[in-house]
Amino acid sequence: MSLAQLHYTSAPPGPDGSGFRFTAVSPEVPATLLREAEQLIGYEPPRDLPDRPDAEQLKGFPKSFSFSELADGGHLLSRSVYTGADYSGRWGNFHAHAVHLPAGLRLPDGALPITAWESARWADTTPPGGRPAPIDRFEPSGLLRREGLVAFARSRAERLAAFFTDLRTLAEGVDARQIVLVERDSADVAQWIALACTVLPREQAHRLTFTTYTRRPQQARQQIVGALPSSEPVGHDHRFRVHDCSGRPAAEPVTDAWAETCARVWAAGRPELFRETSGELGPLAVAALADGIALRADARAAAARWTADHASTLPEETLTAVVAELARERGGDIAPFGGNGRFGEAAPAARHSPTGTPLDEEPAALGALLTRLDRRVPTAVSAPLAARVLTMAVHGPGPVPALGAGSLTPGVRTALARDLAPALRRGIADPAESATGRPLALLRVADLLDVDCQDVLPDFAGRIARDLVSGGTARSAPGDGGERQAAPTGEPADAGSLPGAPSSPHTAGHGGHRARQDGEPACPPALLDAVHAHPALRAALFGALDALAAAHPPGVAAQLVGSGLPVSLDPGVPHLRMCVLEGAPARPGEDRLGRCHAVLRAAGVSPHADPSVLRTAFHLVWPAGPPTGAEASLLLNELGSDAHRLAGTRDLLVEAALAAPADDPDVPVLATELLRCFTTELLPAHRAPLLLLEFAALLGADGEGENWVERVRVLRDGAVEPVPEQVTRRLYDALARRLLLTPAPESELYALARSGDAELLAAYERVARGDEVMQRLRTVPSYVAARFCDWSAYPDTHAAWAATRTALLTKVLRPVVRALREEDRTAVEEALRRIGRGRLDAYHAWNRPGAFGRLAGRLTGRGRREERPATWYGDVQPPVDGGAP
Repeated sequence: MSLAQLHYTSAPPGPDGSGFRFTAVSPEVPATLLREAEQLIGYEPPRDLPDRPDAEQLKGFPKSFSFSELADGGHLLSRSVYTGADYSGRWGNFHAHAVHLPAGLRLPDGALPITAWESARWADTTPPGGRPAPIDRFEPSGLLRREGLVAFARSRAERLAAFFTDLRTLAEGVDARQIVLVERDSADVAQWIALACTVLPREQAHRLTFTTYTRRPQQARQQIVGALPSSEPVGHDHRFRVHDCSGRPAAEPVTDAWAETCARVWAAGRPELFRETSGELGPLAVAALADGIALRADARAAAARWTADHASTLPEETLTAVVAELARERGGDIAPFGGNGRFGEAAPAARHSPTGTPLDEEPAALGALLTRLDRRVPTAVSAPLAARVLTMAVHGPGPVPALGAGSLTPGVRTALARDLAPALRRGIADPAESATGRPLALLRVADLLDVDCQDVLPDFAGRIARDLVSGGTARSAPGDGGERQAAPTGEPADAGSLPGAPSSPHTAGHGGHRARQDGEPACPPALLDAVHAHPALRAALFGALDALAAAHPPGVAAQLVGSGLPVSLDPGVPHLRMCVLEGAPARPGEDRLGRCHAVLRAAGVSPHADPSVLRTAFHLVWPAGPPTGAEASLLLNELGSDAHRLAGTRDLLVEAALAAPADDPDVPVLATELLRCFTTELLPAHRAPLLLLEFAALLGADGEGENWVERVRVLRDGAVEPVPEQVTRRLYDALARRLLLTPAPESELYALARSGDAELLAAYERVARGDEVMQRLRTVPSYVAARFCDWSAYPDTHAAWAATRTALLTKVLRPVVRALREEDRTAVEEALRRIGRGRLDAYHAWNRPGAFGRLAGRLTGRGRREERPATWYGDVQPPVDGGAP
């Protein structure tokens, strides 16, 4: 096949005119192509070269060798050279020789266009007769031989990676900006293009357009544009990426791992490695490593990933070589070409490479490769890689792989144990790390390498325990507004709320501990594995957790119930067993005493043998409030006072009595039992309230004695601390019920009236207005009579009593009397007659129609003095001066 050709130069007059014109054109070249070709093959000599060069100087003029895309999809491969003077003696002539490649047609034998550089087939003059000599192939020139290109690449080593980065974005269409190469010789530009075509996939190399020289780069249409330092500068034109090889190289590091790897391969003199890589980083990096070429961390990571994906198809020799190179210790990341380092130099180890790529990529990729190769290749092949992975993991921040004993040879294991022992011990003891994370994995490596870590296990186990109990982080407990943080090392969170502190028991259990959320693992699987496999760690961890469980049962139970911790393996941790096995919150309506027995059984030890388990059970079963009076009484009676005394739960039982609602019927009995069991041990602040509760139980019983009101006031006022409101309410109500619902000595009512005690009188009025009193007033006439006598008695004793009895007469008794049936009214009067004539007369005066308002005014001291009768029967008379005593 003969290629269609074109010749263009300044020629003497002919059929087609004179001056610059096509002087020889193959018949198959379309006439429409000539005008477009004329725009591509022009030549302007450099401004800094002689205007009238001699023959020797002409050889130094640049050659414009171009490969350009045509509008119809074809291409034009051309060579334009400066020839000096034309036929008329005028200077500035050039000769262009071009071949036309129609769309879809390539050079013979699939040769790349750049290989035709300075081929002997190019002509500097128009062929005789205007008939181009047939061209069926281009013999490559010696300039682009392998040795010459390797030497050129090494001479431009610091610029290679940056150039290949721009080349890749250009060839893939990511960035359409043209590349401008500034060299002092157009032959150097040709070599740059040859380097580019070598690293690109073959198809992209065939489509790459270029020119080795132009004086006006801004007018060039090719992707790669060659220029001399004297060519017109493109400045900061955004359409171009300029690589000025006549000056100093740029100092910016290269971020493209593929470009950086291509530069290393060229600098290593191994361009044949590009043949089967298809422009991909993975296979190229694998080929480079197998050839012993040192690569940067990101390229090694790519090689490891590609090898893991293709391990089954790689030749054994290649796989072994790549694994060995990946396992080699490089002492840090390899510096890239381009200002920050020279080829082969190592950069200091860092969390990020000079390209900004995280160095953690390599450990992760090597770990994945090791997992892929484990037990699929001989241990002798994979052991160095396993050692490298372990070394990087121990010294770096990334995850630590889980390796088996079969992953290392004895020699490798011994060497690793010697080299990694200090770092392993430091990492396990590092307080900055979450103990259930990286340090736990390092302990597994220490076990694999037989590194002794016994001395760091106690502290390590303590950190694990605190991490587990606090939810693993210093997160706030739900609802605490984010103010409460995890406790500092060595202390349980919120020590002030722990059992035994001077606070209510329901406060223990919320001190800084974060309740585990639904779906959140109670215990990391890696920790469970370590606990099963490492008896020393298990003993230390369970001991630390047991101490925390004893100090803070609800918080520990919230994190560890259902965790799967094998507490059955260690009977010596009763508090931990209780939290893990029976620490779930009580269900609504559940028998809490029965649950308490189950929790104590889970401890595996009797509370009489170890009383502290009783306190733990108490806080697990009743974490948010005290037990009821009945529950507390049963706990006291079942276990005895000695167990509670030794367990420190005595005050919790006392609080159950003092904090119980006023309507809990079993609390007075509990108070009596507490006074009996702890006669000399009760705190002064507790004794008086308990005595009041005990007295509340005695009222109405055989042992109630006399002087109730006085005894109540003496006990209450003699307390060293204010008596809880629920205690006084219970007692006041009990005293009021005793005065109102059962026959009581008149002296007690008189004592109440004379005391003027606002709280006692308020309780008396409250009970009097209650349903029980109201029901009896409506149904028992004698009870109406008795209450009339009480509420009209002792008018001059105290103003507070006067106000209370007047309110009861007017607001309570009067509506009831008005609603009574006639026979009941008669019965009331008969009861009053039996009491005494004065009582009945007072009742008639109080109940006379129309007289109620006047009598009420007199009883309360209202109205004019002259309206009062001179005498009254019995002991009923209106208060004087408004009721003031």
